[in-house]
Amino acid sequence: MRIATWNVNSITARLPRLLAWLESTGTDVLCLQEAKVAAEQFPSDQLRELGYEVAVNATGRWNGVAVISRVGLEDVVRGLPGDPGYEGVEEPRAVSVTCGPVRVWSVYVPNGREVDHPHYAYKLGWFEALKAAVAADAAGSRPFAVLGDYNVAPTDDDVYDLAAFEGLTHITPAERAALAALRETGLTDVVPRPLKYDHPYTYWDYRQLGFPKNRGMRIDLVYGNEPFAQAVKDAYVDRDERKGKGASDHAPVVVDLEV
Repeated sequence: MRIATWNVNSITARLPRLLAWLESTGTDVLCLQEAKVAAEQFPSDQLRELGYEVAVNATGRWNGVAVISRVGLEDVVRGLPGDPGYEGVEEPRAVSVTCGPVRVWSVYVPNGREVDHPHYAYKLGWFEALKAAVAADAAGSRPFAVLGDYNVAPTDDDVYDLAAFEGLTHITPAERAALAALRETGLTDVVPRPLKYDHPYTYWDYRQLGFPKNRGMRIDLVYGNEPFAQAVKDAYVDRDERKGKGASDHAPVVVDLEV
C-alpha cells in the first residue's frame, strides 16, 4: 500500500498536477491539506473517475483537509475532538478515516503566525487536543498514522538556516515540545533521514528562489504507531513534484507499506 501526504496549497490550482501525480505514482491513499475550497467545490467527481473515494473537511477559501483513497474509506470523522477553536471558530484542519487495514488522520496544524499572536496559543492548544484524540489509536494494534503539515520543524537540521528563523514560529521550544508530547503517545517519525537528499525538506517558499536555492523546511511529517512503522518498506520526499510551473510550495511525502 502506498500512502502519501501533500499540502497542495489550493486543490483548484493544483488539480491537473494532482490527477497526473496520482496516476503516475499509483498512490492508494493521499492525505491532503490546504484544499482552500468549500466541501461542495472539492473535485470529488474527477477523483472518482480515477477510482478514488473522498472524505473532505473544508468550508471555504482557507485551510481544508481531505483523505483520498482507492482501498476503502470507512469510519469518517471530520474535525478534531476537543478542538479549542480560534476566535470562536473550529477551523477545518483534521479528518480521520479507515482505509483497508490502516487508520489515518490528515492534519493541517495551525501556523501560529507569530510567537506573541493569539494564533500561536491556538496552535499549542490544538496540539494538546490532537494528542488526546489520537492516543488510543496510537497505542493500539492496528496500523495507524497521523500525516500532514505539522507547521513545526522537529530539529534544527530540519531548516536550511536556523539563524533565518530566529524569533519566528515553527522552531520554538514550545512547538517542539508539543510535537514531542504527540510522539509520547506511541507515534514515531517513519520517514528516514537523510533519505535521498542531504536535506530532505518538504516546503520551500515561493519567494526569493526558495526552491532553486534549497532554502527549505521539513514540516510535512508522517507519524505512525509501532504496527505502522514496522510495515514501512520505503519512505521519501517526492522532490520532483515541487519542480516546474504550477507546483505547490510543498512536496508530497510518500510511504510504502507492506500490510
